[in-house]
Amino acid sequence: MATNVVDTPARARRGQSAHRRSAIHRRQNIGWLFITPFLVIFAVFLVFPLVYAFGMSLFSSTLATGTKFVGVGNYLKAFTDPLFLAGLGRVALFAIVMIPLQMIVALIAALTLDTLATWLAKTSRLFIFAPYAIPVVIGALMWSFLYSPRFGPAGTIFDLFGLPAPDFLSSGTIFFSLVNIVTWQWSGYYMIVIYAALRAIDPSIYEAARIDGANGMQIATRIKVPMISSSMVMVLTFALIGTLQFFTEPTVLRSVASGALPADYTPNMYAFALAFSYSQFNYASTIAFSLAIVVFIGSFGFLFLTRRQSGLK
Repeated sequence: MATNVVDTPARARRGQSAHRRSAIHRRQNIGWLFITPFLVIFAVFLVFPLVYAFGMSLFSSTLATGTKFVGVGNYLKAFTDPLFLAGLGRVALFAIVMIPLQMIVALIAALTLDTLATWLAKTSRLFIFAPYAIPVVIGALMWSFLYSPRFGPAGTIFDLFGLPAPDFLSSGTIFFSLVNIVTWQWSGYYMIVIYAALRAIDPSIYEAARIDGANGMQIATRIKVPMISSSMVMVLTFALIGTLQFFTEPTVLRSVASGALPADYTPNMYAFALAFSYSQFNYASTIAFSLAIVVFIGSFGFLFLTRRQSGLK
């Protein structure tokens, strides 16, 4: 009789534990049911195409020899291809010039808006962020009209002063024209990320700094910027990855500045031309994956250096 009294609570606890495990399994199954459509779409439209493209990059196809397996031969060819290396050099130069310019514009705008406490702050955020809401193709088409020496406003403005209008689509100026477009397009997005990080800082820190005699510039440079360093690293990483994959803006401008923008101006443009102008799909896949390797190494190296420097500090 005593044994039954002791075993009954134990059996009850085991029954409750089994019931909880069953409930957890049911919830997990329901969760998998909800994410299954996403996983299917993710696999069909991203994973499978990537696997198929990578498989293509390991083969070579010509009319004379047909299709044959070359392994890493295409990759060895890509990293010695002068057109691919020249495109990498251009996007690297874009990164050196464009990313610091974008970060300066976005940081100054975010710091300025963070100090405003009136309705002007909300309106300014909207106007600065608005270019990012415009599709990249439409934005590039709009700028191609503004850059046009025949239809753009620059010719009219310079004519008023009796000066010759500059050609923003020539080979000597197209680099800076593209820098201007991308800076205009993305600075607002980076500004929002930095501004959100600034708003997360405890205002009492600023009050303590003012009591100690710090002015607005000192608070911005010595308190705000160091405290949002992690957000700045994230923004810089996004900007680096996006710059190395530069494609849409030069492709759109090429219709009005073909002499200044060859088909192999960037690695992505080179891969696009190989695939859809010369039907070299295997080598185009190789160029795309070679660029992915460069992007991975560049972003990983940047994150490694920033973490190392932050650790040293």
